[in-house]
Amino acid sequence: MGTNKTFSTETSERYSRALFEVAKDSNELSKIENDIKSFQLLIDSSSEIKNFMQNPTQTINTQNSVINLLAEKLGFSKNLKNFFLLLIEKRRIFFIKKIFDSFLRLCSKKRGEIKASLVSSKELSQTELDEISKDLSKSMGSTIKFDYKIDKKLIGGLKLQLGSFMVDSSIKNKLKKYKQVMLED
Repeated sequence: MGTNKTFSTETSERYSRALFEVAKDSNELSKIENDIKSFQLLIDSSSEIKNFMQNPTQTINTQNSVINLLAEKLGFSKNLKNFFLLLIEKRRIFFIKKIFDSFLRLCSKKRGEIKASLVSSKELSQTELDEISKDLSKSMGSTIKFDYKIDKKLIGGLKLQLGSFMVDSSIKNKLKKYKQVMLED
Protein backbone atom coordinates (compact mmCIF):
# COMPACT_ATOMS: atom_id res chain seq x y z
CA MET A 1 0.00 0.00 0.00
CA GLY A 2 1.58 3.26 -1.09
CA THR A 3 1.43 6.46 0.84
CA ASN A 4 0.58 9.75 -0.79
CA LYS A 5 3.30 12.27 -0.07
CA THR A 6 2.96 15.94 -0.75
CA PHE A 7 5.44 17.75 -2.94
CA SER A 8 6.86 19.56 0.08
CA THR A 9 7.31 16.31 2.03
CA GLU A 10 9.04 14.53 -0.85
CA THR A 11 11.24 17.53 -1.57
CA SER A 12 12.11 17.96 2.11
CA GLU A 13 13.06 14.30 2.47
CA ARG A 14 15.29 14.45 -0.62
CA TYR A 15 17.12 17.51 0.69
CA SER A 16 17.46 16.06 4.19
CA ARG A 17 18.90 12.78 2.80
CA ALA A 18 21.38 14.78 0.73
CA LEU A 19 22.48 16.79 3.78
CA PHE A 20 22.68 13.58 5.83
CA GLU A 21 24.96 11.94 3.25
CA VAL A 22 27.22 15.01 3.03
CA ALA A 23 27.42 15.21 6.84
CA LYS A 24 28.19 11.49 7.10
CA ASP A 25 30.85 11.59 4.35
CA SER A 26 32.59 14.55 5.98
CA ASN A 27 32.37 13.06 9.53
CA GLU A 28 30.30 16.04 10.69
CA LEU A 29 27.04 14.28 11.49
CA SER A 30 26.93 15.14 15.20
CA LYS A 31 28.22 18.71 14.59
CA ILE A 32 25.58 19.41 11.94
CA GLU A 33 22.88 17.75 14.06
CA ASN A 34 23.77 20.04 17.00
CA ASP A 35 23.93 23.09 14.70
CA ILE A 36 20.46 22.25 13.38
CA LYS A 37 19.08 21.86 16.91
CA SER A 38 20.54 25.28 17.81
CA PHE A 39 19.00 26.80 14.70
CA GLN A 40 15.60 25.24 15.49
CA LEU A 41 15.73 26.72 19.00
CA LEU A 42 16.47 30.11 17.44
CA ILE A 43 13.56 29.83 15.00
CA ASP A 44 11.19 28.65 17.74
CA SER A 45 12.13 31.58 19.97
CA SER A 46 12.20 34.30 17.29
CA SER A 47 9.12 35.00 15.23
CA GLU A 48 11.13 37.52 13.14
CA ILE A 49 13.57 34.87 11.93
CA LYS A 50 10.76 32.35 11.43
CA ASN A 51 8.81 34.87 9.34
CA PHE A 52 11.96 35.82 7.43
CA MET A 53 12.58 32.16 6.50
CA GLN A 54 8.99 31.65 5.35
CA ASN A 55 8.73 34.90 3.39
CA PRO A 56 9.08 34.18 -0.34
CA THR A 57 9.35 37.89 -1.20
CA GLN A 58 12.84 38.23 0.36
CA THR A 59 15.59 38.66 -2.21
CA ILE A 60 18.23 35.98 -2.57
CA ASN A 61 20.95 38.51 -1.64
CA THR A 62 19.12 39.48 1.58
CA GLN A 63 18.59 35.84 2.54
CA ASN A 64 22.25 35.01 1.79
CA SER A 65 23.42 37.92 3.97
CA VAL A 66 21.26 36.85 6.91
CA ILE A 67 22.32 33.19 6.63
CA ASN A 68 26.00 34.15 6.40
CA LEU A 69 25.60 36.26 9.54
CA LEU A 70 23.71 33.52 11.41
CA ALA A 71 26.24 30.88 10.31
CA GLU A 72 29.07 33.02 11.64
CA LYS A 73 27.35 33.85 14.94
CA LEU A 74 26.17 30.28 15.60
CA GLY A 75 29.39 28.65 14.35
CA PHE A 76 27.78 26.47 11.67
CA SER A 77 29.92 24.01 9.79
CA LYS A 78 30.84 25.05 6.25
CA ASN A 79 28.68 22.24 4.82
CA LEU A 80 25.59 23.39 6.72
CA LYS A 81 26.13 27.01 5.68
CA ASN A 82 26.51 25.93 2.04
CA PHE A 83 23.37 23.83 2.39
CA PHE A 84 21.44 26.90 3.55
CA LEU A 85 22.80 28.90 0.60
CA LEU A 86 21.75 26.12 -1.80
CA LEU A 87 18.21 26.13 -0.37
CA ILE A 88 18.08 29.90 -0.86
CA GLU A 89 19.35 29.65 -4.44
CA LYS A 90 16.81 26.92 -5.27
CA ARG A 91 14.06 28.92 -3.47
CA ARG A 92 13.42 26.04 -1.04
CA ILE A 93 14.35 27.80 2.21
CA PHE A 94 10.71 27.87 3.33
CA PHE A 95 10.89 24.03 3.59
CA ILE A 96 13.63 24.37 6.21
CA LYS A 97 11.57 23.12 9.16
CA LYS A 98 10.43 19.97 7.32
CA ILE A 99 13.94 19.36 5.98
CA PHE A 100 15.53 19.66 9.42
CA ASP A 101 12.85 17.53 11.11
CA SER A 102 13.48 14.83 8.51
CA PHE A 103 17.27 15.16 8.96
CA LEU A 104 16.96 14.74 12.75
CA ARG A 105 14.80 11.63 12.23
CA LEU A 106 17.53 10.18 9.98
CA CYS A 107 20.15 10.86 12.67
CA SER A 108 17.94 9.21 15.30
CA LYS A 109 17.36 6.20 13.08
CA LYS A 110 21.10 5.83 12.44
CA ARG A 111 21.68 5.66 16.21
CA GLY A 112 18.98 2.99 16.47
CA GLU A 113 16.62 5.23 18.43
CA ILE A 114 12.87 4.76 18.27
CA LYS A 115 10.54 7.71 18.75
CA ALA A 116 7.59 7.24 21.05
CA SER A 117 4.81 9.47 22.29
CA LEU A 118 4.17 9.51 26.04
CA VAL A 119 1.21 11.37 27.55
CA SER A 120 0.64 11.50 31.30
CA SER A 121 -1.98 13.03 33.55
CA LYS A 122 0.62 14.70 35.77
CA GLU A 123 4.10 16.01 35.21
CA LEU A 124 6.73 13.27 35.44
CA SER A 125 10.22 14.00 36.74
CA GLN A 126 13.22 13.50 34.48
CA THR A 127 14.16 10.49 36.64
CA GLU A 128 10.75 8.88 36.05
CA LEU A 129 11.00 9.55 32.29
CA ASP A 130 14.52 8.08 32.20
CA GLU A 131 13.33 4.99 34.09
CA ILE A 132 10.41 4.43 31.70
CA SER A 133 12.73 4.95 28.73
CA LYS A 134 15.33 2.55 30.17
CA ASP A 135 12.75 -0.19 30.85
CA LEU A 136 11.17 0.14 27.40
CA SER A 137 14.55 0.35 25.67
CA LYS A 138 15.62 -2.88 27.35
CA SER A 139 12.46 -4.74 26.31
CA MET A 140 12.51 -3.34 22.75
CA GLY A 141 16.24 -3.78 22.17
CA SER A 142 16.53 -0.18 20.92
CA THR A 143 16.91 3.23 22.50
CA ILE A 144 13.52 4.89 23.03
CA LYS A 145 13.21 8.69 22.84
CA PHE A 146 9.97 10.24 24.07
CA ASP A 147 7.88 13.06 22.76
CA TYR A 148 6.44 13.84 26.20
CA LYS A 149 3.22 15.77 26.89
CA ILE A 150 0.92 16.33 29.86
CA ASP A 151 -2.86 15.98 29.42
CA LYS A 152 -4.88 16.95 32.51
CA LYS A 153 -8.02 15.38 30.95
CA LEU A 154 -6.59 11.88 31.51
CA ILE A 155 -7.47 12.04 35.27
CA GLY A 156 -4.64 9.56 35.99
CA GLY A 157 -2.33 7.08 34.24
CA LEU A 158 -0.33 7.09 31.01
CA LYS A 159 -0.75 6.73 27.26
CA LEU A 160 2.20 5.40 25.27
CA GLN A 161 2.36 5.16 21.50
CA LEU A 162 5.28 3.39 19.84
CA GLY A 163 4.65 3.32 16.09
CA SER A 164 1.33 1.50 15.65
CA PHE A 165 1.56 -0.04 19.15
CA MET A 166 -0.55 1.82 21.74
CA VAL A 167 -0.82 1.29 25.50
CA ASP A 168 -3.52 3.33 27.22
CA SER A 169 -3.52 2.83 30.99
CA SER A 170 -5.29 6.11 31.67
CA ILE A 171 -8.20 6.21 34.08
CA LYS A 172 -10.22 8.05 31.42
CA ASN A 173 -9.82 5.06 29.07
CA LYS A 174 -10.68 2.55 31.82
CA LEU A 175 -13.85 4.48 32.68
CA LYS A 176 -14.79 4.53 29.00
CA LYS A 177 -14.37 0.72 28.85
CA TYR A 178 -16.52 0.23 31.97
CA LYS A 179 -19.20 2.47 30.49
CA GLN A 180 -19.18 0.39 27.30
CA VAL A 181 -19.49 -2.88 29.28
CA MET A 182 -22.39 -1.47 31.33
CA LEU A 183 -24.19 -0.31 28.18
CA GLU A 184 -23.82 -3.76 26.59
CA ASP A 185 -25.35 -5.58 29.61
